[in-house]
Amino acid sequence: MATDIKDAVHAFDAAAVMRLLPTRPRLLALGEPTHGEDTLLDMRNELFRQLVEQEGYRTIAIESDCMMGLVVDDYVTSGKGTLDDVMERGFSHGWGASAANRELVRWMRDFNVRADNDGRPASERLRFAGFDGPLEITAAASPRQALTGLHDYLSTWVDADLLPTTAETLDRLLGTDDRWTDPAAMMDPSRSVGQSADAGRLRLLADDLVALLDAQTPHLITTTSREDLDRARLYGRTAIGLLRYHHWMADTSPARMTRLCALRDLMMSHNLLAVAARGPALVHAQNSHLQREKSSMQMWQGPVEWWSAGALVSAQLGNEYAFVATALGTIRHQGVDTPPPDTLEGLLYELPDDRYVINAPQLATALGATPPAHRVSPWFGYATFDPAHLPDSDGIVFVKDVPQS
Repeated sequence: MATDIKDAVHAFDAAAVMRLLPTRPRLLALGEPTHGEDTLLDMRNELFRQLVEQEGYRTIAIESDCMMGLVVDDYVTSGKGTLDDVMERGFSHGWGASAANRELVRWMRDFNVRADNDGRPASERLRFAGFDGPLEITAAASPRQALTGLHDYLSTWVDADLLPTTAETLDRLLGTDDRWTDPAAMMDPSRSVGQSADAGRLRLLADDLVALLDAQTPHLITTTSREDLDRARLYGRTAIGLLRYHHWMADTSPARMTRLCALRDLMMSHNLLAVAARGPALVHAQNSHLQREKSSMQMWQGPVEWWSAGALVSAQLGNEYAFVATALGTIRHQGVDTPPPDTLEGLLYELPDDRYVINAPQLATALGATPPAHRVSPWFGYATFDPAHLPDSDGIVFVKDVPQS
Protein backbone atom coordinates (compact mmCIF):
# COMPACT_ATOMS: atom_id res chain seq x y z
CA MET A 1 0.00 0.00 0.00
CA ALA A 2 2.97 2.35 0.58
CA THR A 3 3.46 2.52 -3.21
CA ASP A 4 -0.07 3.87 -3.62
CA ILE A 5 0.62 6.87 -1.39
CA LYS A 6 4.12 7.83 -2.54
CA ASP A 7 2.95 10.99 -4.33
CA ALA A 8 1.47 12.32 -1.06
CA VAL A 9 4.67 11.81 0.97
CA HIS A 10 7.63 14.22 1.06
CA ALA A 11 10.84 14.71 3.03
CA PHE A 12 10.38 16.93 6.10
CA ASP A 13 11.32 20.59 5.78
CA ALA A 14 9.60 23.97 5.78
CA ALA A 15 9.45 24.12 1.98
CA ALA A 16 7.53 20.83 1.88
CA VAL A 17 5.10 22.13 4.50
CA MET A 18 4.53 25.36 2.60
CA ARG A 19 3.89 23.49 -0.65
CA LEU A 20 0.86 21.91 1.01
CA LEU A 21 -0.81 25.30 1.28
CA PRO A 22 -2.40 27.64 -1.29
CA THR A 23 -0.73 30.68 0.27
CA ARG A 24 1.53 31.58 3.18
CA PRO A 25 -0.78 31.42 6.22
CA ARG A 26 -0.77 34.05 8.91
CA LEU A 27 -0.92 31.24 11.48
CA LEU A 28 0.77 27.94 10.65
CA ALA A 29 -0.27 25.50 13.38
CA LEU A 30 1.88 22.44 14.03
CA GLY A 31 0.18 19.98 16.35
CA GLU A 32 1.74 17.31 18.53
CA PRO A 33 0.02 14.13 19.76
CA THR A 34 1.86 13.97 23.07
CA HIS A 35 3.65 16.38 25.38
CA GLY A 36 7.12 16.35 26.86
CA GLU A 37 9.11 14.74 24.04
CA ASP A 38 12.12 16.82 23.02
CA THR A 39 12.34 14.92 19.73
CA LEU A 40 9.12 16.63 18.66
CA LEU A 41 10.20 19.99 20.07
CA ASP A 42 13.54 19.77 18.25
CA MET A 43 11.59 19.21 15.04
CA ARG A 44 9.41 22.24 15.87
CA ASN A 45 12.57 24.32 16.42
CA GLU A 46 13.99 23.18 13.10
CA LEU A 47 10.78 24.11 11.30
CA PHE A 48 10.65 27.51 12.98
CA ARG A 49 14.25 28.32 12.04
CA GLN A 50 13.53 27.48 8.42
CA LEU A 51 10.31 29.52 8.43
CA VAL A 52 12.23 32.48 9.83
CA GLU A 53 15.04 32.23 7.31
CA GLN A 54 13.02 31.26 4.23
CA GLU A 55 9.48 32.58 4.73
CA GLY A 56 9.83 35.68 6.89
CA TYR A 57 8.06 34.32 9.98
CA ARG A 58 8.93 36.25 13.11
CA THR A 59 6.80 34.81 15.95
CA ILE A 60 6.38 31.46 17.63
CA ALA A 61 3.40 30.84 19.92
CA ILE A 62 3.28 27.76 22.13
CA GLU A 63 0.83 26.09 24.50
CA SER A 64 2.04 27.92 27.60
CA ASP A 65 0.71 30.60 29.98
CA CYS A 66 0.21 33.85 28.04
CA MET A 67 1.21 35.97 31.03
CA MET A 68 4.35 33.98 31.80
CA GLY A 69 5.25 34.14 28.11
CA LEU A 70 5.83 37.88 28.49
CA VAL A 71 8.97 37.03 30.49
CA VAL A 72 10.33 35.02 27.55
CA ASP A 73 9.39 37.69 25.01
CA ASP A 74 11.13 40.39 27.04
CA TYR A 75 14.28 38.27 27.11
CA VAL A 76 14.42 37.41 23.41
CA THR A 77 13.60 40.95 22.28
CA SER A 78 15.60 43.02 24.79
CA GLY A 79 17.79 40.67 26.82
CA LYS A 80 15.91 41.37 30.05
CA GLY A 81 16.79 38.79 32.70
CA THR A 82 18.92 35.67 32.38
CA LEU A 83 18.27 32.50 30.43
CA ASP A 84 18.07 30.43 33.63
CA ASP A 85 15.54 32.83 35.15
CA VAL A 86 13.48 32.93 31.96
CA MET A 87 13.25 29.16 31.77
CA GLU A 88 12.08 29.05 35.38
CA ARG A 89 9.53 31.88 35.26
CA GLY A 90 8.53 32.07 31.59
CA PHE A 91 6.80 28.72 31.00
CA SER A 92 3.84 26.88 32.47
CA HIS A 93 3.05 23.14 32.52
CA GLY A 94 6.69 22.36 33.35
CA TRP A 95 7.83 23.22 29.82
CA GLY A 96 10.73 25.31 31.15
CA ALA A 97 12.63 22.14 32.04
CA SER A 98 12.82 21.09 28.38
CA ALA A 99 16.24 21.27 26.77
CA ALA A 100 14.56 21.89 23.41
CA ASN A 101 12.61 24.87 24.79
CA ARG A 102 15.81 26.24 26.29
CA GLU A 103 17.55 25.93 22.92
CA LEU A 104 14.62 27.69 21.22
CA VAL A 105 14.86 30.66 23.57
CA ARG A 106 18.67 30.80 23.29
CA TRP A 107 18.52 30.73 19.49
CA MET A 108 15.81 33.41 19.30
CA ARG A 109 17.83 35.75 21.52
CA ASP A 110 20.97 35.10 19.48
CA PHE A 111 19.11 35.74 16.23
CA ASN A 112 17.88 39.10 17.51
CA VAL A 113 21.34 40.36 18.49
CA ARG A 114 23.68 38.78 15.95
CA ALA A 115 22.92 41.07 12.98
CA ASP A 116 25.16 43.82 14.36
CA ASN A 117 26.10 45.36 17.66
CA ASP A 118 22.82 47.22 17.87
CA GLY A 119 20.72 44.15 17.15
CA ARG A 120 17.91 43.89 14.66
CA PRO A 121 15.31 46.61 14.15
CA ALA A 122 12.15 46.02 16.16
CA SER A 123 10.16 45.01 13.08
CA GLU A 124 12.62 42.21 12.30
CA ARG A 125 13.05 40.78 15.79
CA LEU A 126 11.75 37.37 16.67
CA ARG A 127 8.90 37.31 19.16
CA PHE A 128 7.68 34.68 21.60
CA ALA A 129 4.11 34.22 22.85
CA GLY A 130 2.40 31.85 25.19
CA PHE A 131 -1.17 31.49 24.01
CA ASP A 132 -2.68 29.30 26.72
CA GLY A 133 -4.58 30.89 29.57
CA PRO A 134 -2.99 30.98 33.04
CA LEU A 135 -4.49 27.55 33.64
CA GLU A 136 -3.25 24.17 34.81
CA ILE A 137 -5.14 20.88 34.91
CA THR A 138 -5.68 21.25 38.65
CA ALA A 139 -6.24 24.98 39.04
CA ALA A 140 -6.62 28.41 37.48
CA ALA A 141 -4.55 31.44 38.39
CA SER A 142 -5.78 34.42 40.34
CA PRO A 143 -6.90 37.26 38.06
CA ARG A 144 -4.80 39.68 40.13
CA GLN A 145 -1.85 40.12 37.75
CA ALA A 146 -4.06 40.72 34.72
CA LEU A 147 -6.54 43.02 36.44
CA THR A 148 -3.96 45.13 38.24
CA GLY A 149 -1.77 45.31 35.13
CA LEU A 150 -4.67 46.66 33.11
CA HIS A 151 -5.68 49.09 35.84
CA ASP A 152 -2.11 50.36 36.25
CA TYR A 153 -1.84 51.03 32.53
CA LEU A 154 -5.13 52.91 32.36
CA SER A 155 -4.46 54.91 35.52
CA THR A 156 -1.19 56.10 33.97
CA TRP A 157 -2.62 57.24 30.62
CA VAL A 158 -6.34 57.94 31.11
CA ASP A 159 -8.15 60.63 33.10
CA ALA A 160 -8.68 59.29 36.62
CA ASP A 161 -12.35 60.36 36.55
CA LEU A 162 -12.98 57.76 33.81
CA LEU A 163 -11.67 54.81 35.80
CA PRO A 164 -14.50 52.60 37.10
CA THR A 165 -12.63 51.61 40.26
CA THR A 166 -9.51 52.14 42.31
CA ALA A 167 -6.52 49.89 42.84
CA GLU A 168 -7.51 49.59 46.50
CA THR A 169 -10.99 48.34 45.63
CA LEU A 170 -9.56 45.76 43.24
CA ASP A 171 -7.16 44.56 45.91
CA ARG A 172 -9.97 44.22 48.46
CA LEU A 173 -12.24 42.31 46.08
CA LEU A 174 -9.44 40.01 44.97
CA GLY A 175 -8.47 39.05 48.50
CA THR A 176 -5.72 36.46 48.89
CA ASP A 177 -4.56 34.66 45.77
CA ASP A 178 -4.72 31.23 47.35
CA ARG A 179 -8.51 31.32 47.50
CA TRP A 180 -8.52 31.52 43.68
CA THR A 181 -5.92 28.82 43.14
CA ASP A 182 -7.27 26.14 45.52
CA PRO A 183 -6.67 22.86 43.61
CA ALA A 184 -9.62 21.24 45.39
CA ALA A 185 -11.96 23.49 43.37
CA MET A 186 -11.38 21.50 40.17
CA MET A 187 -13.12 18.46 41.64
CA ASP A 188 -15.36 20.26 44.14
CA PRO A 189 -17.25 23.30 42.75
CA SER A 190 -18.20 24.39 46.26
CA ARG A 191 -14.53 25.24 46.89
CA SER A 192 -14.46 27.78 44.05
CA VAL A 193 -14.92 31.50 44.73
CA GLY A 194 -15.92 32.10 41.13
CA GLN A 195 -19.58 32.81 41.83
CA SER A 196 -19.07 34.81 45.01
CA ALA A 197 -20.30 38.39 45.28
CA ASP A 198 -16.72 39.68 45.07
CA ALA A 199 -16.05 37.66 41.92
CA GLY A 200 -19.25 38.92 40.33
CA ARG A 201 -18.26 42.51 41.07
CA LEU A 202 -14.80 41.88 39.61
CA ARG A 203 -16.32 40.55 36.39
CA LEU A 204 -18.26 43.78 35.93
CA LEU A 205 -15.21 45.91 36.70
CA ALA A 206 -13.04 43.91 34.30
CA ASP A 207 -15.61 44.46 31.58
CA ASP A 208 -15.69 48.20 32.32
CA LEU A 209 -11.89 48.43 32.28
CA VAL A 210 -11.67 46.68 28.91
CA ALA A 211 -14.44 48.91 27.54
CA LEU A 212 -12.49 51.96 28.70
CA LEU A 213 -9.34 50.61 27.04
CA ASP A 214 -11.20 50.16 23.77
CA ALA A 215 -12.91 53.54 23.97
CA GLN A 216 -9.58 55.32 24.57
CA THR A 217 -7.67 53.54 21.78
CA PRO A 218 -7.28 56.65 19.54
CA HIS A 219 -5.69 58.48 22.49
CA LEU A 220 -3.62 55.55 23.72
CA ILE A 221 -2.20 54.65 20.34
CA THR A 222 -0.65 58.11 20.05
CA THR A 223 0.52 58.55 23.66
CA THR A 224 1.87 55.09 24.53
CA SER A 225 3.86 52.51 22.64
CA ARG A 226 2.10 49.89 20.55
CA GLU A 227 3.80 47.25 22.68
CA ASP A 228 2.34 48.68 25.90
CA LEU A 229 -1.12 48.89 24.34
CA ASP A 230 -0.94 45.31 23.10
CA ARG A 231 0.14 44.18 26.55
CA ALA A 232 -2.77 46.01 28.15
CA ARG A 233 -5.12 44.26 25.74
CA LEU A 234 -3.59 40.94 26.79
CA TYR A 235 -4.21 41.85 30.42
CA GLY A 236 -7.81 42.70 29.61
CA ARG A 237 -8.74 39.54 27.74
CA THR A 238 -6.88 37.42 30.33
CA ALA A 239 -8.71 39.04 33.23
CA ILE A 240 -12.10 38.54 31.59
CA GLY A 241 -11.23 34.99 30.56
CA LEU A 242 -9.99 34.00 34.01
CA LEU A 243 -13.00 35.46 35.80
CA ARG A 244 -15.33 33.68 33.39
CA TYR A 245 -13.41 30.42 33.93
CA HIS A 246 -13.56 30.77 37.71
CA HIS A 247 -17.30 31.47 37.49
CA TRP A 248 -17.90 28.16 35.75
CA MET A 249 -15.56 26.31 38.08
CA ALA A 250 -18.21 26.99 40.71
CA ASP A 251 -20.93 25.50 38.49
CA THR A 252 -22.60 22.26 39.56
CA SER A 253 -24.39 21.39 36.32
CA PRO A 254 -23.50 18.35 34.15
CA ALA A 255 -22.08 20.74 31.51
CA ARG A 256 -19.42 22.11 33.87
CA MET A 257 -16.35 20.39 32.35
CA THR A 258 -17.57 20.96 28.80
CA ARG A 259 -17.79 24.66 29.56
CA LEU A 260 -14.34 24.76 31.18
CA CYS A 261 -12.67 22.97 28.27
CA ALA A 262 -14.44 25.26 25.81
CA LEU A 263 -13.47 28.38 27.76
CA ARG A 264 -9.82 27.39 27.80
CA ASP A 265 -9.76 27.03 24.02
CA LEU A 266 -11.73 30.26 23.64
CA MET A 267 -8.99 32.06 25.60
CA MET A 268 -6.41 30.37 23.38
CA SER A 269 -8.22 31.52 20.25
CA HIS A 270 -8.35 35.15 21.39
CA ASN A 271 -4.61 35.09 22.06
CA LEU A 272 -3.90 33.49 18.68
CA LEU A 273 -5.92 36.13 16.84
CA ALA A 274 -3.86 38.79 18.62
CA VAL A 275 -0.67 37.01 17.53
CA ALA A 276 -1.98 36.85 13.96
CA ALA A 277 -2.55 40.60 13.93
CA ARG A 278 1.18 41.08 14.49
CA GLY A 279 2.30 39.00 11.48
CA PRO A 280 2.92 35.40 10.40
CA ALA A 281 3.56 32.98 13.26
CA LEU A 282 4.23 29.32 13.90
CA VAL A 283 1.84 27.90 16.50
CA HIS A 284 2.66 24.75 18.46
CA ALA A 285 0.33 22.83 20.76
CA GLN A 286 -1.44 19.52 21.19
CA ASN A 287 -3.28 18.43 18.05
CA SER A 288 -6.64 18.63 19.81
CA HIS A 289 -6.20 22.39 20.48
CA LEU A 290 -5.38 23.17 16.84
CA GLN A 291 -7.61 20.89 14.75
CA ARG A 292 -10.62 22.26 12.87
CA GLU A 293 -13.09 19.64 14.06
CA LYS A 294 -14.51 19.33 17.56
CA SER A 295 -12.20 18.10 20.29
CA SER A 296 -13.20 15.43 22.77
CA MET A 297 -11.88 13.95 25.98
CA GLN A 298 -12.94 11.25 28.41
CA MET A 299 -13.08 12.79 31.87
CA TRP A 300 -14.07 11.52 35.30
CA GLN A 301 -17.74 12.40 34.82
CA GLY A 302 -17.88 11.13 31.21
CA PRO A 303 -16.98 12.32 27.69
CA VAL A 304 -16.87 16.03 26.85
CA GLU A 305 -16.77 17.74 23.46
CA TRP A 306 -15.95 21.34 22.55
CA TRP A 307 -14.73 23.46 19.66
CA SER A 308 -10.94 23.76 19.65
CA ALA A 309 -8.96 26.97 19.42
CA GLY A 310 -7.99 25.95 15.89
CA ALA A 311 -11.62 25.58 14.87
CA LEU A 312 -12.45 28.99 16.32
CA VAL A 313 -9.47 30.72 14.69
CA SER A 314 -10.04 28.96 11.37
CA ALA A 315 -13.61 30.29 11.36
CA GLN A 316 -12.17 33.80 11.62
CA LEU A 317 -9.09 33.57 9.39
CA GLY A 318 -10.11 31.06 6.72
CA ASN A 319 -7.12 30.18 4.50
CA GLU A 320 -4.86 32.35 6.65
CA TYR A 321 -4.99 29.54 9.21
CA ALA A 322 -3.32 26.22 8.37
CA PHE A 323 -3.15 23.08 10.50
CA VAL A 324 -0.54 20.34 10.19
CA ALA A 325 -1.00 17.49 12.66
CA THR A 326 1.79 15.24 13.90
CA ALA A 327 1.40 11.45 14.09
CA LEU A 328 3.86 9.01 15.62
CA GLY A 329 5.04 5.47 15.13
CA THR A 330 6.55 4.46 18.46
CA ILE A 331 7.22 5.90 21.92
CA ARG A 332 8.66 2.70 23.31
CA HIS A 333 9.59 4.10 26.73
CA GLN A 334 5.86 4.78 27.21
CA GLY A 335 4.77 1.36 25.94
CA VAL A 336 3.73 2.62 22.49
CA ASP A 337 5.23 0.01 20.19
CA THR A 338 5.12 -0.62 16.43
CA PRO A 339 1.67 0.39 15.16
CA PRO A 340 -0.67 -2.27 13.73
CA PRO A 341 -0.32 -2.42 9.93
CA ASP A 342 -4.02 -1.75 9.31
CA THR A 343 -3.81 1.72 10.98
CA LEU A 344 -2.71 5.00 9.39
CA GLU A 345 0.38 5.05 11.60
CA GLY A 346 1.14 1.46 10.61
CA LEU A 347 0.85 2.34 6.92
CA LEU A 348 3.24 5.27 7.32
CA TYR A 349 5.58 3.26 9.52
CA GLU A 350 6.34 1.01 6.56
CA LEU A 351 8.02 3.94 4.77
CA PRO A 352 11.82 3.84 4.96
CA ASP A 353 12.81 7.24 6.42
CA ASP A 354 12.29 8.73 9.89
CA ARG A 355 10.23 11.86 9.15
CA TYR A 356 7.77 12.88 6.47
CA VAL A 357 5.44 15.66 5.44
CA ILE A 358 2.21 14.23 4.05
CA ASN A 359 -0.42 15.95 1.94
CA ALA A 360 -3.46 14.91 4.00
CA PRO A 361 -6.23 15.49 1.41
CA GLN A 362 -4.14 13.76 -1.25
CA LEU A 363 -3.52 10.84 1.09
CA ALA A 364 -7.25 10.61 1.84
CA THR A 365 -7.96 10.39 -1.88
CA ALA A 366 -5.28 7.72 -2.37
CA LEU A 367 -6.72 5.62 0.44
CA GLY A 368 -10.17 5.63 -1.12
CA ALA A 369 -13.53 5.13 0.51
CA THR A 370 -12.29 2.80 3.24
CA PRO A 371 -9.87 4.61 5.57
CA PRO A 372 -7.38 2.76 7.78
CA ALA A 373 -8.39 1.68 11.27
CA HIS A 374 -8.14 4.17 14.10
CA ARG A 375 -5.15 3.16 16.22
CA VAL A 376 -5.76 2.54 19.93
CA SER A 377 -3.01 3.91 22.16
CA PRO A 378 -1.95 1.79 25.14
CA TRP A 379 -0.82 4.97 26.91
CA PHE A 380 -3.20 7.76 27.88
CA GLY A 381 -0.58 10.44 27.13
CA TYR A 382 -0.52 9.77 23.39
CA ALA A 383 -3.53 10.73 21.27
CA THR A 384 -3.53 8.80 18.01
CA PHE A 385 -4.51 10.40 14.71
CA ASP A 386 -8.09 9.73 13.62
CA PRO A 387 -8.05 8.88 9.88
CA ALA A 388 -11.51 10.41 9.59
CA HIS A 389 -9.84 13.81 10.13
CA LEU A 390 -7.59 13.56 7.09
CA PRO A 391 -9.76 15.82 4.90
CA ASP A 392 -9.82 18.50 7.64
CA SER A 393 -6.02 18.70 8.00
CA ASP A 394 -3.80 20.56 5.58
CA GLY A 395 -1.05 18.07 6.21
CA ILE A 396 0.53 15.56 8.56
CA VAL A 397 4.04 15.30 9.86
CA PHE A 398 4.88 11.69 10.63
CA VAL A 399 7.72 10.81 13.02
CA LYS A 400 8.59 7.13 12.93
CA ASP A 401 10.24 6.67 16.36
CA VAL A 402 10.45 8.90 19.42
CA PRO A 403 13.44 7.83 21.58
CA GLN A 404 13.43 8.51 25.29
CA SER A 405 14.38 12.13 25.95
